[in-house]
Amino acid sequence: MASKDDAPVGAANGNGNAAQPSLNVLAQYVKDLSFESPGAPNSLRGRDKAPGIAINVNVNANPLSDKQFDVNLTLNAKASFDQEVLFNVELVYGGVFAIAGFPQEHMLPILFIECPRLLFPFARQIIAEATRNGGFPPLMLDPIDFAQMFQQKLAEDQASSKVQVS
Repeated sequence: MASKDDAPVGAANGNGNAAQPSLNVLAQYVKDLSFESPGAPNSLRGRDKAPGIAINVNVNANPLSDKQFDVNLTLNAKASFDQEVLFNVELVYGGVFAIAGFPQEHMLPILFIECPRLLFPFARQIIAEATRNGGFPPLMLDPIDFAQMFQQKLAEDQASSKVQVS
């Protein structure tokens, strides 16, 4: 026999109380994927030292309805050796999330921290496979601290709102 603890997240309990907060992934998808290796095949030769790799990360969220949101995680990675670009890979990986039962003040952290945290492992794997399929060792991105990114964006937004035009 199922206990009340076995109820799906977000389901109302038997006492008629309101539903528990829920965050569900409804879909995940590749919105954009680009891999460029402008110097191939010369750029594929071995090197004595590792190339420099610049990585940019961005998160965007858009409402689809009251309780559904489209969250896009954009990852850009550019590898270069001296002045030569070895590869440039760009991925926009999206997810559609159903979010319900959370206080309004929790929505931005959920959209910009929790949702991209759920998408990141899949996006990381796609980047690794794209670089490997391009003839390079797989680029294994380090984990990203989305909470720190969110706090930094909030601080930047607050600083720019304090700038007054005279």
